[in-house]
Amino acid sequence: MNKNQKIKNQKSFSIPCVIFAGGKSSRMGSDKALLPFGDDNSLVEFQYRRLSHLFKTVYISTKEDKFDFEAPLILDLPSEELFAPTAGFIAMFQKLDAEVVFVISVDTPFVEAIQIENLIEAYHQQDAVIAKTKQGTHPMCGLYHRRLLPRFEMMMKMQKHRLGQLLKEVDTTYVMFEKEAPFSNLNHPHEYEAACKRL
Repeated sequence: MNKNQKIKNQKSFSIPCVIFAGGKSSRMGSDKALLPFGDDNSLVEFQYRRLSHLFKTVYISTKEDKFDFEAPLILDLPSEELFAPTAGFIAMFQKLDAEVVFVISVDTPFVEAIQIENLIEAYHQQDAVIAKTKQGTHPMCGLYHRRLLPRFEMMMKMQKHRLGQLLKEVDTTYVMFEKEAPFSNLNHPHEYEAACKRL
């Protein structure tokens, strides 16, 4: 049994995981979180099921309960109409008592246990630990410390929602990965179709 298989066969990570699934999906043309994927009825169910094998607790960040399976949800504030992760981060830290949380976008179904482990091992009380490849940083795949809550609240107040800018201003560690494929986003229909074939 190799290291990656061992991780998959047990709940190794004690920090909570939050899947962000509240985006607008405008480029996809329909809610990508609800698209069927593999043997699951939806992409979000696929993500929740597989990540539940790696983390002791997994939550779904969303604007509303739109799913046909049971999972713990973290809902954005009812008055919040913003389709940006800022509101999700605020709600996440308001609900969870955890010091640090691993976050992942619903549309990155190929991030595997070994990449997650590398990110967690790089955490040493920084504000954030974020995946990076040659194509750029991946702010929605990494760890965030709850001390960033006031920063997210300020971003909301100022209507500035660029995670990349925030990460430049705080104590961020970037973990470099050689392979781009695990971090591929499913933004367009052709990317979704390719991902289904790849799966």
